[in-house]
Amino acid sequence: MNDVNDLKYRVQFFVAEFIGTALLLLCGLSLVIIMFGNGSPLGQLIPNVKVRQMITGFLFGSIGASIALSPIGKVSGAHINPAVTMVFLLFRKIEPRLAITYILAQLTGAVVGCLPLMLWGDMGRSVLFGATVPGEGYSVDIVLTGEVITTFALVSLLVIFIGFRNLRQFTPFMIPFLYAIMVPLEAAISGTSTNPARSLGPAVISGEWQGWWIYWVGPLTGAFLASLACSLLAKRITVAKLYYFDSHNEGDKLLRRSNPDRVKRFNTQ
Repeated sequence: MNDVNDLKYRVQFFVAEFIGTALLLLCGLSLVIIMFGNGSPLGQLIPNVKVRQMITGFLFGSIGASIALSPIGKVSGAHINPAVTMVFLLFRKIEPRLAITYILAQLTGAVVGCLPLMLWGDMGRSVLFGATVPGEGYSVDIVLTGEVITTFALVSLLVIFIGFRNLRQFTPFMIPFLYAIMVPLEAAISGTSTNPARSLGPAVISGEWQGWWIYWVGPLTGAFLASLACSLLAKRITVAKLYYFDSHNEGDKLLRRSNPDRVKRFNTQ
């Protein structure tokens, strides 16, 4: 791949991750505001908070899954989460410079995607535009542990699904069900971020930075521990994507750092 094509594909990856993360936060946090914002009719329509959290988790996860299945996911792999990109980097599926490109795209996309949330006005402000903050009455250790565990669960399942060919095609469809379980269990503790970019965007527009470091340390630690626990599956991951594993366009060479013979061998399993 020559330098011109290399730069072209890196720009495409940046744009795809930027748009994907922006859409995740714009749509996902709008959902949070509709479900839990003051004055929303859904509070009366669905009075049980845990049920609303379960629905929100499922729909938020569905948005992420839809991005993975979309043309955006075909281009960049739809990481839309620095913790996911970090694991692909640790597994040597992408190079460090490209991983930095992804993370910068995710963080800037998160902030830009949250700007339109301000149009929700008082309803949005009543829930800090979906910002994740430590739950009242919970210690820092508990909140941090919650983020570590939920991110560990997310990344471990992603690696397991991607690592086995029979499960690979179902990877995006696992995500809504996982969040439908995790959000009701953990939302009151930390907000169930599992994604530093997801926490950064609403923090910027709301000005609420309480415990901000938790939403970096927790997800990245959880992802790192998951990469260690699932390290034996690293060789089975053929491309740094959540879907479109068998698309072999020129740009995928930047997302496919495994030995070609090994890739072919594991693609037949």
